Amino acid sequence: MNITNLFRISLKALHSNKFRSLLTMLGIIIGVASVIAMLAIGQGSKQSIQDEVSKMGSNMLMIQPGADMFQGARMAASNTQTLILSDYEAIKKQCANLSAVSPMVDASGQAIYGANNYPVSMNGVNADYLQIRKYTIESGRMFTDKEILGSAKVCLIGQTIVEEVFGNGVDPIGKTFRFGKLPFEVIGVLAEKGENGMGQDQDNIIIAPYTTVQKRVKAITYLNGIFASTTNESVTEQAISEIESILRTRHKIAAGDDDDFHVRSQQEMLTMFSSTTRVMTVLLAVIAGISLIVGGIGIMNIMYVSVTERTREIGLRMAVGARGIDILAQFLIEAVMISVVGGIIGVALGIGSSFVIENVMKWPVAITSYSIILSFVVCTFTGVFFGWYPARKAANLDPIDAIRYE
Repeated sequence: MNITNLFRISLKALHSNKFRSLLTMLGIIIGVASVIAMLAIGQGSKQSIQDEVSKMGSNMLMIQPGADMFQGARMAASNTQTLILSDYEAIKKQCANLSAVSPMVDASGQAIYGANNYPVSMNGVNADYLQIRKYTIESGRMFTDKEILGSAKVCLIGQTIVEEVFGNGVDPIGKTFRFGKLPFEVIGVLAEKGENGMGQDQDNIIIAPYTTVQKRVKAITYLNGIFASTTNESVTEQAISEIESILRTRHKIAAGDDDDFHVRSQQEMLTMFSSTTRVMTVLLAVIAGISLIVGGIGIMNIMYVSVTERTREIGLRMAVGARGIDILAQFLIEAVMISVVGGIIGVALGIGSSFVIENVMKWPVAITSYSIILSFVVCTFTGVFFGWYPARKAANLDPIDAIRYE
């Protein structure tokens, strides 16, 4: 019997039991749609993190003092005060692979203007910080070296501060607000950056001279960190080695002793986040894939029922010359058709649900071609795998016993 006739017989059998065939496809439809949607969410999250890291500066380095927690024990406050201004100066002078370096002293408090107040973070930095963090000035200017030396009470503010402290439509340039008890004059407004990959508002920021924050706001002699950017991404590891060597020498850290600082790169953060999202994507895909297994079991169950219902038909076909391979092919084609048609509907539903997730729930999604191809391959395999045994049972029926079957 030729393949065309087998397809025609299979289509006729499925059409005569439309509702049952649709219910059988349901598991495959849900499974495929879930796999595509989950992979789209995982891939979208990964792409979103990569974009955010790129916005922050893919070649950025963060040098921070030793953590205040070590093996579950809280360390002394002195261990978080290991970076000083001369460390920044040494790194800037001696590290040839850095294009920009900025000390950083941060402080949290309330920005107060008239009757408005808003919780903010103030970063004490130098002019290089804008280049390192990829901030741009929308209006106004950056503070000068003279203002840094004089610990001037001037600052640049983000868009969130403009809206929450001064109000929409108000030009804050030249206005003065209080941070704690100190007055600060706004000399610049930063362009909007939005939230980063961890949901932090990058526009809720005040940038001031590091000397001002260090001396006037916090009254400390140490730095909370040092930010830097490499000349290009290819020299990141070399730059980290140079920084570690410089600081170990300056801090007189003996060979084998732990550093009292740590250096983090954006690439390291990207690798960590990508690894996490990859694990989560696989986990979500496995959970969604269970629906495919359930759908496959449904196919096997229905094919068994179909073989039982059509036992006499099988016997008659064998009696007029149909071979076992023809019967096997017929039922396999039925199983694969159920699976593939269910897969097509599932792909459409998965793509549609991904767009709904992106536009309604505002989650980042990215539909990849490999997830669609994988779904079709899995659908076909599921149809063959779960349809084989019932089809084999039908092919092995004895024609005389099958015709006598009631």
